[in-house]
Amino acid sequence: MQWWQLSLIGVGCTIGTGYFLGSTIGIKTTGPSIIFSFILASLGTYIVYRLLAKMTAADPHEGSFCYYANKAFGRWAGFSAGWNYWSSNILIMGSQLTALSILSQFWFPKIPLWIFASGFAIISIIVVLFGTKGFDRVENVLAVIKTAAIVMFIILAICGIFGWFGLKGGEPPSFPNTYKELFPKGLKGFWTSLIYAFYAFGGIEVIGLMAMRLKKKEDAPKAGTIMLLCLTIIYVISLGLAVTMVSLDAFSEKESPFVTAMDSYHLGFFPHVFNGAIIIAGFSTMTASLFGVTNLLVTIADDGNAPLFFANKIKNFKDLPLPALGLATLGLIGSIITALLLPGKIYEYITTAAGLLILYNWAFIVISAFKILKLKIMNKLTGWIGLLLIAAAVTGTLLEREIRPGFFISLLFVVLIGLAAIFMKKRVWNKEKSLSDRARRSNLD
Repeated sequence: MQWWQLSLIGVGCTIGTGYFLGSTIGIKTTGPSIIFSFILASLGTYIVYRLLAKMTAADPHEGSFCYYANKAFGRWAGFSAGWNYWSSNILIMGSQLTALSILSQFWFPKIPLWIFASGFAIISIIVVLFGTKGFDRVENVLAVIKTAAIVMFIILAICGIFGWFGLKGGEPPSFPNTYKELFPKGLKGFWTSLIYAFYAFGGIEVIGLMAMRLKKKEDAPKAGTIMLLCLTIIYVISLGLAVTMVSLDAFSEKESPFVTAMDSYHLGFFPHVFNGAIIIAGFSTMTASLFGVTNLLVTIADDGNAPLFFANKIKNFKDLPLPALGLATLGLIGSIITALLLPGKIYEYITTAAGLLILYNWAFIVISAFKILKLKIMNKLTGWIGLLLIAAAVTGTLLEREIRPGFFISLLFVVLIGLAAIFMKKRVWNKEKSLSDRARRSNLD
């Protein structure tokens, strides 16, 4: 594919419920300064993606960040990075399906959540069944639709600010003029909000995996740069408009900040149109995650870090990795059941942990680049800035009581994956190495 196609798919894989819904929590946490949180998160994301793209250009490999972790630190690192990403995305997909189901009840309140969740899951699996070309087409169309929805909000919001729409009531838009208005929750609130901003940029791992399909691998950094520049511009402008149109108290976690911002105007069509856009965005990112974990499991199996059965592909059906897709589907079903059965807060902790696990992977990408690439001083400095921003987002979760348990759950996942890596080293990798050494000595004799 061309670099611009990868950029478009990147937009499709990134804009999702983390931005359309999760940004509301960020706004309530820090107020108008959420725009600075998003600017810092975009900088951190850019640094991570650029280093990943540099490794891809220097040594293209289907395993992407897992392969580079393995190359930099050994088999345990590749194993941990792969299963860490797989587990976190399965949990995130379950939460996205739950969010999509709740949004669908906006029109059909009497239909049970599990019916919507099952329907979206089936459609997502069908998209992946059509193979990479089908996935590309769907993601390109969905990327255009949800980007158009954001642009529509920006245009309507500007019209509202200039008084071209009549207000239902309440105060007209006002811009923050003081530090207290810009940072109503202080530095603590701003620090805590970073995790929500980073969450809205999640998805660069899928782009790293798909960079292998570029006609010119050296175009990978350019594709990511254009993608992140476009995302940052529309994110910052749209959120900046939203936080100036209504008071901080008006925002609710159950509603998109953009729907809340436009609620003061006589635009009855907007909640319906934007609700549809949010559903499209969530479905798009969920499908991208399913596509990513399915193909990654094939790579993990090829590398010997999962049963070889999962590397099998159906040759008569577009080389579909059916066993890998089957395991992802089982994980997705389990995640849906967990989301619908567990109390809301408990599952919120788990999904927060999943988001943190992705940030751990991002940190590993930067560290791997330090080991593999011959970086100039400026590139190393930006890498350390990226690590500092990731660390700020991770530690910010400790400051907020509502999401603090998610941090400790993420550490539990790290421990479990680490124990699995130790088991694999003792029971599998050491035996493979021993057999390889024997074969080598035999050949020398």
